[in-house]
Amino acid sequence: MSANKKNEEGLEHIRNAEKHLKTSLLKWRPDYESAADDYNKAATCFRNAKNFAQCKECLLKAVDCHKQNRALFSAAKALDQAVLVCKELGDLQDVASLAERAANMFQSHGSADTAAASLDKAAKILEAQHPEQALRLFQHASEIAMIQDSSRQAAEYVSKVARLHVKLQQYDLAADAIRRELGLHQQNESYQATGRLAVALVLVQLARGDVVAAEKAFKEWGNYCEAPEVQTLEMLLQAYDEEDPEAAKRALSNPFIKHMDVEYAILARDMPLPEGIATPPKATVRENAAPSYVSPNSQTTATIEDRPEERGEAQGGASDDELEGGLC
Repeated sequence: MSANKKNEEGLEHIRNAEKHLKTSLLKWRPDYESAADDYNKAATCFRNAKNFAQCKECLLKAVDCHKQNRALFSAAKALDQAVLVCKELGDLQDVASLAERAANMFQSHGSADTAAASLDKAAKILEAQHPEQALRLFQHASEIAMIQDSSRQAAEYVSKVARLHVKLQQYDLAADAIRRELGLHQQNESYQATGRLAVALVLVQLARGDVVAAEKAFKEWGNYCEAPEVQTLEMLLQAYDEEDPEAAKRALSNPFIKHMDVEYAILARDMPLPEGIATPPKATVRENAAPSYVSPNSQTTATIEDRPEERGEAQGGASDDELEGGLC
């Protein structure tokens, strides 16, 4: 009964909104402000009645009314509400487009921080099921933060971009994003965060299969790492350089790496280990096999070599004959 009552109340607000939009002989222009207000009230009623489809429709009509009234901030807030309703509906198809529209309106109104926060909120909704769309929203949020010279906030958004690239196994893009994040942390003098990111960059370069780039990243950013981090990275790089899979596995199992952000911890867990140098298999002897063939000539040679006295006499006799012939 309560849901039905709320639905009826919402329909009444819709009728009122439609009246405000009508014109007459004495009313030349629609009353967009009053119509938007009634559409918002109708959306609230439908939300309380769990009628999310009707709620979304009313919010989008309120957006149009606010735009006609040039109330961009109010229109953007209504779009923000529509994003949350899409989450309740379980239909995330329109979330990215609604969030982009809201961000553009917030920026046009001069509320850039609110625009970035709106994109961040929508990206978190999409992150699990639609990481590609979430990635685009995080990138847009980072761009807005950089325009506002908010390097600390930009670093947070770029960090989310880098982790999503790792999750999608886009390691080249992940390495670029991590470098941008390192530059932002340098501006903020966040040296501890820079050290942790140096480890992440080495892991990403190893995942790319580029040991040289990993060593270069360590030489460039290793000074920001703490002693345990340096020791772990040295052990890891040495293992890959010497193609020692066991040593690499021990280094990647270090508790410090396991307690990194989830995406980097999973990357370390699934990292392809160096193959190492394959040792040839030992020859096996088959049981009850026939004896190997031995040449009679080799037996004769071996017999003579085994009797040095006969070999010496033969050589000595030949020498005496030659001497006698020489004297004659």
